[in-house]
Amino acid sequence: MDFRFDLIANYAPFFLKGTLLTIGFSVASIILGTILGLLIGLGEMMRNKKLAAPFRVYVTLFRGTPLLVQIMIIHFGFVPLFIGETNVYISGIAALSLNSAAYVAEIFRAGIQSLDRGQMEAARSLGMTHVQAMQHVIIPQAFKRMIPALGNEFIVLIKDSSLVSVIAAPELMYWGNAMQGQYYRPWEPYLTTALIYLILTMVCDFLLRKLERRLATE
Repeated sequence: MDFRFDLIANYAPFFLKGTLLTIGFSVASIILGTILGLLIGLGEMMRNKKLAAPFRVYVTLFRGTPLLVQIMIIHFGFVPLFIGETNVYISGIAALSLNSAAYVAEIFRAGIQSLDRGQMEAARSLGMTHVQAMQHVIIPQAFKRMIPALGNEFIVLIKDSSLVSVIAAPELMYWGNAMQGQYYRPWEPYLTTALIYLILTMVCDFLLRKLERRLATE
């Protein structure tokens, strides 16, 4: 196999640009997905089944349909509906965030429900409101248990961000496809793209493991 590093060198600026955009998509989607996922997870746990139903329907819809289909619907349907035109950046972040939120919601719900009910009762007996007990007692303890699952979700999100290339978002996979289309060579663009994704996920995994060890000592 004649592997040409000169072609990779020629496309290096584009791979760098795509990597930065991939990181931007991932970080924005992780932050928004985590915040939204926490709210949805808490909504699922409401005692009133009628109020909890919309949150459960949301989780079912986004976990039960392909992310690629969600990207298409959001990009060609909802984004033009709200802003009058398509926008790959808004569509990409929105689709990734909304999809991730459904999985994060289940992680939060499982983590919170794994704690003994006596924790809430003890906090309430000290005069805390339900919101204060969740904020200061329940969620901090549950978060430590959720880090491995959240870490897996974040890594999956980084890899799933490659799907926004189908709407021509100029992220990493987009430039890999562009290079393959220009030179008609599969190894150089796709092995380079795979290596960069591997590095990104390894860095994410390293940081999350470091955070997990730090919280375990507190």
